[in-house]
Amino acid sequence: MSSGNPFLNTERRPHVDGLFDAHEVALSNRNPGIPLEALRHDVSPIGLHYLLTHFDVPYVPEDDWQVEIAGRVRTAQALSIADIKALPARTLTVTLECAGNGRANMRPRYPSVPWAYEAVGTAAWTGTPLRHVLNGAGLFDDAVEISFIGADRGYDRGQEHAYGRSLKRRDALSEDVLLAWAMNGQPLPPQHGFPLRLIVPGWYGMASVKWLKRIEALATPYDGFQQVSSYMYRTAPDAPSTPVTHMRVKSLLIPPGLGDFYSRHRMVEGGPIPLFGRAWSGAGVGITRVELGIDGAWQEARLGPEQGKFAWRAWSSTWNAERGEHVLSCRATDASGDTQPLTARWDVGGFGNNAAQQVHVHVR
Repeated sequence: MSSGNPFLNTERRPHVDGLFDAHEVALSNRNPGIPLEALRHDVSPIGLHYLLTHFDVPYVPEDDWQVEIAGRVRTAQALSIADIKALPARTLTVTLECAGNGRANMRPRYPSVPWAYEAVGTAAWTGTPLRHVLNGAGLFDDAVEISFIGADRGYDRGQEHAYGRSLKRRDALSEDVLLAWAMNGQPLPPQHGFPLRLIVPGWYGMASVKWLKRIEALATPYDGFQQVSSYMYRTAPDAPSTPVTHMRVKSLLIPPGLGDFYSRHRMVEGGPIPLFGRAWSGAGVGITRVELGIDGAWQEARLGPEQGKFAWRAWSSTWNAERGEHVLSCRATDASGDTQPLTARWDVGGFGNNAAQQVHVHVR
């Protein structure tokens, strides 16, 4: 192992508390988040939906692309995009959030993409339920997991691998898990997985593998790097781990008034200020309540209509702004009774931070 050679260093990067490293800044430039003012859109415009690309965006010519169906199936096959599109299709509106969203707000933080709040987006994904492909290939009874391997390949902590994830058999056969070829009615753009990607509604975004090249039915659990060495909750480096799966309940508000270019603090005039935001949770669990926090005091917000069980829900409220410095927050509660915490649950990898947002506002 060598700290100077990233291709030989298999250790976790040491946690930091302070200025962002140049590598973190470079990662943020490659992986844009949604501007919070774009939360106004029920469905995020393609160019404003967040992105996380682990390695390079692969160049995938559509005319010779195929996805391999292999492993514990009766009929191994290679399917073209035309073969996939010939299967029954459906469109689902799905909110995806990066599991590392909020990492920048943890102290100390794990050096990676320094998300604050912006790694989220909602799109209308069109594709065929994965189960049609799996049933067509014929799963053997001993197939317990289905792995999904993308065309993107690189190194992470000294390990060369193609990005891959897996789902338990019962999850993979859900009607809601899609092999998607369109986003908001348009062909997938290269950065979102053209020509085919997986969409796993209700899960953090790491499960929705892009540039899908291989689907394999396995008789034993998948042990790829991104499944067992990353995306695990750990309270300490040597503590027992729990897999990252469904999104935690969360909400965001659009910062009101005018923003300062550098600090992003806000300036508003005194008086009634309309506020708007979004709230979501994982596993298809709906939002039942959102509260607006004003300097630590909470008031009930109004919920908008549901867009579907996997999509965020609008909320609104009014703040009677008085002169001075204020901190606005919001917190959501879902149908399972889970409510956002006010402080982050610290995690080794910086995953799953759903602590209530804070927005600093000056009222003149």
